[in-house]
Amino acid sequence: MAFRGDDVNLRDVAALAKVSLSTASKALNAKFDVSEQTRGRVIEAAETLGYRPNMLARSLTIRKSGTVGVIINDLERNFALPVLSGVEDALSDQNIFPLLCDARGDEVRERLLIRELLARKVDGLIFIGHQTDKRPSHGDSLGVPTVYAYAQSESETDYSVSIDNHQVGELATQHLIDTGRSQIAHISGEAPHSASRDRAAGFLSVLRSNNLKPATRPMFGDWSEGWGRAAVQSLLKRDVHFDAIFCASDQIARGVLDMLHHEKISVPDTVAVIGVDNWEVIAANSRPALTSIDLNFQRLGRKAVHQLSSDLVQDEGPGTVRIPGTLVIRDSTVVRS
Repeated sequence: MAFRGDDVNLRDVAALAKVSLSTASKALNAKFDVSEQTRGRVIEAAETLGYRPNMLARSLTIRKSGTVGVIINDLERNFALPVLSGVEDALSDQNIFPLLCDARGDEVRERLLIRELLARKVDGLIFIGHQTDKRPSHGDSLGVPTVYAYAQSESETDYSVSIDNHQVGELATQHLIDTGRSQIAHISGEAPHSASRDRAAGFLSVLRSNNLKPATRPMFGDWSEGWGRAAVQSLLKRDVHFDAIFCASDQIARGVLDMLHHEKISVPDTVAVIGVDNWEVIAANSRPALTSIDLNFQRLGRKAVHQLSSDLVQDEGPGTVRIPGTLVIRDSTVVRS
């Protein structure tokens, strides 16, 4: 069992020390109704795992209400639930209750929700955007610690947590090269989006470092299956030679797989395909199963709570923390023997 830093929570410490969650909390907070033997075991477990107590909860026990406002801008997006799950896990470890609101992408509604949450004396605010592009900052006028998640704040004096989309592009491209591919095409979403630009930049960077050129210039469209099918049609019509396709989303990748199957082009024997998001309902059920980059949304949510805590005790500077992606290999890029 390997843990590091922010990935460790109080439940992990309790499990290793073989005590209840409440006992672990009491031991680390110097409560008197815990034996010295138990306290020593809990402290040893915390040190072994590298656990750092969440200072947000410690501040709340002194002066606050034990609630944090969470404002999301699109609750129906696929990423929303795993990010919220990470936020809720990190808060519940400290007996803090999230108050969830959906601004639905409406700035006026967001301001009204902020006012209502502040009236309820929340101890902090977490704003979860609907894309990774920068969003306007509320500055320091809110009067409570604030973190921007997924969509980072325009201000470098704010605390933000987002996806490392450049690393995502690098990781996907390097995997394709490692499987022996050298003529790689890249099909992405809307060009103005930072996720599209940064993933394409990572793609081109890795090709350069491996002395390779793209099969064609990165192709930008939208995030749909339809665009994935149309992009493959365009590649074939233009007689572009390619042995792999890096798709900037799993939805695009599913369209790509459909069209390659329609054209009787074998995956991965002739063309390898990789996506981004690692949505189980798409990736695991594609034929063949889709290799993808997991964006670690739950980790992003947990990190947002950690940043909120850091803001309270000011043990980290402001700015943007970027969460790297993780490669999940399936049948669409690896020829099985």
